[in-house]
Formats: sequence, structure tokens, C-alpha cells
Amino acid sequence: MEIDRLDHLVLTVQDIDRSCDFYTRVLGMERVTFGAGRTALRFGRQKINLHLAGKEPTLRARAATPGSADLCFITSRPIEEVVRHVESCGAVVEVPPLPRDGATGPIMSVYLRDPDGNLVEVSNLIEPDASA
Repeated sequence: MEIDRLDHLVLTVQDIDRSCDFYTRVLGMERVTFGAGRTALRFGRQKINLHLAGKEPTLRARAATPGSADLCFITSRPIEEVVRHVESCGAVVEVPPLPRDGATGPIMSVYLRDPDGNLVEVSNLIEPDASA
């Protein structure tokens, strides 16, 4: 077997509307409804399904709790623009830009938290220096 990509992941949240506001306003995702009135946040070819804490479906992670996730998203926007946008939305950049190791190579990342306290990393791919 070979895995091609991530289709979706699930976040357990305290307040679906509050989470949707953060992820749509600050991170530019799209709120979508699917199935029997379930809510997700779509971005690119992926989505984040939202489960309301205490009302999760029976098929779920064994110990799903709000604030237990650590997520990293890649953007093509310059990281300085990301910082300005995040701050203009009233969110707090907890860690200023710093280099990290991403799935496909080096990235430059900033860190913030969503309303449930999940750690959200927003990153740019660092292109290799062509002059080297």
C-alpha cells in the first residue's frame, strides 16, 4: 500500500461557530456542511471535520479532546504577510518566524493558537538558494 495524500482530519472543538470563524477569517478556509448537517473546513484538496465536544459521533478517536492538536499548514503567502494578516485579525503570533523542518524540506514558520488552544503552525517552503 502507498498513501497518496491526507483527505481530512478531525478536530474536537468546544464551539463549532467559534472555530469556523477563526479558521475562515484568520486562515482563509471555507466552512462547508456535509452529510446530516455536519460541519467541516475546506482548504485545497483537504478538509477538517469538526466534532462538538460531548456530542461526537460514535466512530471517533479514543481520547479526542479540544486543544490536543498540533497542525502545520503551508501557504504561498510571504511569512511577513502572514504575520500582518494574523495580527490584523486579532490573533496572536506566539512564536515569530523561525526555520523548521517540513515534510518536503525546510520551511519558515509562525505559530498561533485556535480558540480551543490547538497549536497552529503556518509556514512557507524555503526554496534552495540557486546561487549556491
